[in-house]
Amino acid sequence: MMQKLTRLILDDMKPALGVTEPGAIAYAVATARSYIEEPVETVKLRLNSGMFKNAFTCGIPGMDEVGNYYAAALGAVASDPEKKLECLDGITEEQKAQARKMVKNGQISVEMSVIASDIFIEATVHGTLDHVTVTIQHAHTNIIRIEKNGEILFQKETEPLEMEESSTIHQYTLDALYQYAKTVDIEELRFIRKAYELNLDLFYEGIKSKKTTYAPYLLKQNDGKVISEDEQKTASLLCNAAIEARVLGLSKPAMSITGSGAHGIIATMPLYAAYKVKEYSQETLLRATALSYLVCMYIKEYSGKLSAFCGCAIAAGTGMACGLVLMRGGDTDAMKRTINNMASSITGMICDGGNQGCAMKGVVAVDAAYRSVDMAMNGVYIYDVHGINADTPEETMRNMGLIASPGMIGTEKTMMDILNGKNK
Repeated sequence: MMQKLTRLILDDMKPALGVTEPGAIAYAVATARSYIEEPVETVKLRLNSGMFKNAFTCGIPGMDEVGNYYAAALGAVASDPEKKLECLDGITEEQKAQARKMVKNGQISVEMSVIASDIFIEATVHGTLDHVTVTIQHAHTNIIRIEKNGEILFQKETEPLEMEESSTIHQYTLDALYQYAKTVDIEELRFIRKAYELNLDLFYEGIKSKKTTYAPYLLKQNDGKVISEDEQKTASLLCNAAIEARVLGLSKPAMSITGSGAHGIIATMPLYAAYKVKEYSQETLLRATALSYLVCMYIKEYSGKLSAFCGCAIAAGTGMACGLVLMRGGDTDAMKRTINNMASSITGMICDGGNQGCAMKGVVAVDAAYRSVDMAMNGVYIYDVHGINADTPEETMRNMGLIASPGMIGTEKTMMDILNGKNK
């Protein structure tokens, strides 16, 4: 019987084409469109601040245009709701032209409904005769309500999906997560290999593309090699070329964790670099990745899905750092020191949406993780008495999450003001 923590990881891992938020927007609109037979006249989107921000200038697979309006327009003319977060796959040139025309003609409207880290999408599609509203909440594909011409076609309880996960993951100590990762039957973790297959394909797409700038630079810095003798440079290359490919909308999916492809990339790709450069066993890689995912999930359950801080760098980066400690033979004491170093350095890094800046944040995350681990393994760390560090790693991770939510609600509002100002 599969262990509960294995099930948590398995259920959370999902392929996502492009940044998750444009995919979720297109999915909501496409679902609404599927309930009307006539052509779409208008689309109205209402989004929470995190959704609005993350998709604001985010790349869309196969298009030069970016952002909320084009994601919604593609949902109206082309997206296949059956594909969920991969619904932007296979868009034709004719359909892209139709989407551009809808945006140009003012047929798409987008508004930010509330400052909140919880996911919220309300997509209303109007045809000539009918109108349909689809509401998504708590998770990117969690449809809670479908309404057509004022009649409710589908509705379910809006109890947060995270509650069960939160009550599960937060019942565990760091030591318990570590013991699980070290001792779980390795056959239970074989599914994690799929994450590396997807993320590596995405990485190579970034290397080949003429749109990327970070990818070729990081490749040059790594002596023109995908895998060099320099573990950290290899880690930064593999991680951040994949992130850049994703945020620019290149046509390969990432394996997401906690609803984010970038989280999934940071939680995995530096570990793959260590595995290749240091020639660790595949078993060690899978066990380290399981721990990386769980630590990321632990922090994210406190911070919220879409908050004002960069969960990619902070939550996934800390998870990845703990995975590196495991690979190097470190124990939970070394992980606690590593978490303290990460908490005291990059906590508070802002998230200003899914965009090319994510690649730079990824570079910082990899650098911080490697320095944090190297220092921690040598007994160098920020003591518990300082800042948001606490007596236990669990409390420190909780504090890291609380900095985001509720701590950075004011930051989120200011960011919305800045982004809305750019639309004028």
